[in-house]
Amino acid sequence: MTSRPPLPPFTRETAIQKVRMAEDAWNSRDPERVSLGYTIDSKWRNRAEFVNGRAEIVQFLQRKWARELDYRLIKEIWAHDGNRIAVRFAYEWHDDSRNWFRSYGNENWEFDENGLMRFRHACINDLPIKESDRKYRWDASAPRPADHPGLTELGF
Repeated sequence: MTSRPPLPPFTRETAIQKVRMAEDAWNSRDPERVSLGYTIDSKWRNRAEFVNGRAEIVQFLQRKWARELDYRLIKEIWAHDGNRIAVRFAYEWHDDSRNWFRSYGNENWEFDENGLMRFRHACINDLPIKESDRKYRWDASAPRPADHPGLTELGF
């Protein structure tokens, strides 16, 4: 069994580390890389879609990032307890017609003893924005820079 530290039970510091690791993985827009943070039989609810297992996670993310172009994400811890973490997030992206959006949401995560996520429940809302209103302008091929403001600093 693969281990993915930090492992539960989470402290505030290790929960924050886990959230940032997830953010960095998602910002890679590499479905295979992202899927390795989840159990083989992980269960998701993402908006109104239900995803089961790593193979479906990869397929879901391939569809997502084919549609959500120039995707950039920021996650922030909301709460944690034992093997669970709640996060809030916002990401910016555009469609193939160059219509920009900022998508806001919350996720509830549950991890197994190896630090792999077995449940992910996400609620997400999309807000159309102008390109000039974008806040996430770091290099899309890299993780969010350490000195880039988080959600709280941006007022989200």
